[in-house]
Amino acid sequence: MTERRPDPESLLAQVREEERRATRGRLKIFFGASPGVGKTYAMLEAARERKKDGVSVVVGIVETHGRHETAALLTGLEVLPRRKVEYKGVTLEEFDLDQALTRRPSLILVDELAHTNAPGSRHAKRWQDVEELLAAGIDVYTTLNVQHLESLNDVVAQITGVQVRETLPDSILDQADEVELADLSAEDLLTRLREGKVYLPEQAVHAVEQFFRKGNLIALRELALRRTAERVDEQMRGYMLEHGIHETWPAGERVLVCIGPNPAGARLIRAGKRMATSLKCDWIVLCVESPGQRMTPAERDALVENLQLAQELGAETVTLSGRSVAEEVVSYARAHNVTKIIAGKPTHPRWRDKLFGSFLDHLVRGSGEIDVYVITGDAPETEPRKPRATRVKSPAREYALAGLIIAACTPVNLLIFHYLSLTDVAMVYLLGAALVASRYGRGPSIVASFLCITLFNFFFVPPRFTFAVADARYLLTFAVMLGIAVVISSLTLRIREQATTARDRERRTAALYAMSRELAGTRGLTELIGIATRHLQDTFGAPAQVLLPDEDGRVRIPVGVLPAFPMDEKERSVAQWVFERGQTAGAGTGTLSGASGLYFPLTASGGTIGVVGLRPPDPARFQEPGQITLLETFVSQAGLALERAVLADRAQHEQVEIEAERLRTALLSSVSHDLRTPLGSITGAASSLLEDRGTLPERTRRELLQSILHESQRMNRLIGNLLDMIKLESGSLQVQKEWQPLEETVGIALIRLGERISDHPVTVSLPPDLPLVPVDAVLMEQVFINLLENAVKYTPVGTPIEVSANAADGFVIVHVADRGPGLVPGDENRIFNKFYRSPGTSDAAGAGLGLTICRGIITAHGGSMWAENRPGGGAVFHFTLPLSGPPPSTVPEMAADQAEA
Repeated sequence: MTERRPDPESLLAQVREEERRATRGRLKIFFGASPGVGKTYAMLEAARERKKDGVSVVVGIVETHGRHETAALLTGLEVLPRRKVEYKGVTLEEFDLDQALTRRPSLILVDELAHTNAPGSRHAKRWQDVEELLAAGIDVYTTLNVQHLESLNDVVAQITGVQVRETLPDSILDQADEVELADLSAEDLLTRLREGKVYLPEQAVHAVEQFFRKGNLIALRELALRRTAERVDEQMRGYMLEHGIHETWPAGERVLVCIGPNPAGARLIRAGKRMATSLKCDWIVLCVESPGQRMTPAERDALVENLQLAQELGAETVTLSGRSVAEEVVSYARAHNVTKIIAGKPTHPRWRDKLFGSFLDHLVRGSGEIDVYVITGDAPETEPRKPRATRVKSPAREYALAGLIIAACTPVNLLIFHYLSLTDVAMVYLLGAALVASRYGRGPSIVASFLCITLFNFFFVPPRFTFAVADARYLLTFAVMLGIAVVISSLTLRIREQATTARDRERRTAALYAMSRELAGTRGLTELIGIATRHLQDTFGAPAQVLLPDEDGRVRIPVGVLPAFPMDEKERSVAQWVFERGQTAGAGTGTLSGASGLYFPLTASGGTIGVVGLRPPDPARFQEPGQITLLETFVSQAGLALERAVLADRAQHEQVEIEAERLRTALLSSVSHDLRTPLGSITGAASSLLEDRGTLPERTRRELLQSILHESQRMNRLIGNLLDMIKLESGSLQVQKEWQPLEETVGIALIRLGERISDHPVTVSLPPDLPLVPVDAVLMEQVFINLLENAVKYTPVGTPIEVSANAADGFVIVHVADRGPGLVPGDENRIFNKFYRSPGTSDAAGAGLGLTICRGIITAHGGSMWAENRPGGGAVFHFTLPLSGPPPSTVPEMAADQAEA
């Protein structure tokens, strides 16, 4: 047996688990078969012991159900007040999770783990409250009855006739750090019930007639004992793994059945089932594939049928691969604490064991303390036997070519015979045997080995050209030569088989890596589906398609994806069944096998998210253990990628909604402020005019009317900015470029500003040779108006504003500068964001859209815009306008004007 080395993946998982436990609280469950067995009592006693040791213990919630001895144990323990919840006119008392997290004791008691919280609570179930406590690093003691486990819900209902509504996942019990069984016999529990120690007397009579019948209590007790034993067995295996213990500890029985690709495996499976039933233990059916193993269709079908039979009989089926079958079996048995191994009697000739080694011999010698049963199994069935599976025979052409290769060595040896020794001649024949083994199967290799001896004897051993042997010592030479030829052939065949297996593994790994790499670099759902289906089809040679659920939960081919094969109502119903139950079904399986497609659930971390369907030309090929494992791996990778895309789309959608809500809030805040101010002025001026009885002087009336006009224009500009912003955001802004002189655009903007800029001297400095610029005159006027208005708002009265421009490198660069306080450091780019205002400018009028609109218009012209502080104080805004092509010539127009004159 080879030396065992620790599995790196197992070590990594162990380290991660230890890290998780280091920051997480410990969970101890007091487990029982039914109410009244003493779970809460045992929990309170354990808590009091911990308190004596100096541990901070708090009672989160404990239900005493009127039991005085249980209530007495609460004395001296801190009890958190319960949270009151109003529901349909009734006041309910619940565990206060927030108060427990605030109090943060070392240990907290939370009774009745499967309890359903009142509507409106943070979590629907109490076990979810406990999960949050554990995540916060708080240890928890809790109680649980066996009937509340989800996996046993149907069994309990069948035994007791009562359908338990409050259940929790079995994983909660499996993840518990400690499980303590509170056990009580059925007779003692019934006695406590009659004495009123479980329920009130009037309730006890009804309970004995219904749930608390003796037969029910015995069955529930057995369930609780078995589930606790399973939990303890898991803890024991975890301890053995953590401490590197490879020997089997026979604390509980576990049976392992070894099968291969032959029909007799069914008899071993049935025998294993009988043994597991008699021992009342778990059992496993294991198949080990060796490198280069070739199976006939009959062997492959037999192996698939055997594995399906094992699953139907309740076994766990496992398929492994390895060079030594016996080593893999023993290694797996030790890792899973198997106590008994069942193998079949050998039916092949004894010489094969002597020549190639015996599986049973290696298994028995390596099993150590594990019992090995070598049995025949059931008696042969009366039904007609299936034809015996035969090994794949090499074609006659391979035998012929093998003979030709060995025969071709003879002329070579005849040429060198007179110059070299017989040993060199034998080496040439051995070289030919190795060449045959490297190219053909085992049969041609053995034939080639015997042919080497025959030709060597006939052509080169005295007396030559006869099969007689004059010297008996040559007989030993022949035997050694034959043995060497067979060994070389066997080793060469093994290397060849291993190389074939490695190539197959490499090809599968490369295909899986290629798909994973493409999936990782792709975001769109449609593109991901296309990549997954393409790789599935290329790797498995069958058309594949992905079906995802719609809003009604019905799986369909997504919009925009072409179907790989037609699906009628029958096929869609099979795919729907697979989606709802998360199980494989369809052609070649034991479920809904009448379908023409093979369907796999697309499973991700959040559950089943869709279905993958294939239309295999040979459904039986997809039932090979290696093939089905690879296919499930591909489907799993596709499921994770699609889940990632769905989550990314959901996150993006939520981000868009958050951003839209933020913009909506900012818009309402800005617009309400900026509309309220002019509206207030307009309302005040208008009401003064309406209430006037002729007493207001004409000048005052005119000022009020001008105020109404001014504020109306201000509102109009605000609404215009909002409309311009909407056009920029939607991409509907149309730029109509014409060659324009820049001084005209600046002049019109100054005229439109009028009195609004009268308090600031404006200097326009444009060189006389500045070229015409291709711009939309109306939009460019808006840019200058917004920039000049911005300078007026944020600079003191009387400070100058300068407008200048110059041409350079195919662009006209425009500068609008002021001598105000300048920009806050770090705001040079943020001031162009929507609704942004620099700190300390909240009193300035405007919605914070002017500069955003300016940059949007300049960008639409193909230019860029930025801002910076000026030396000596103030800010300057720059933007560029590209000069695309030569400006139109004005000479023809001038000549035409002169001709008319």
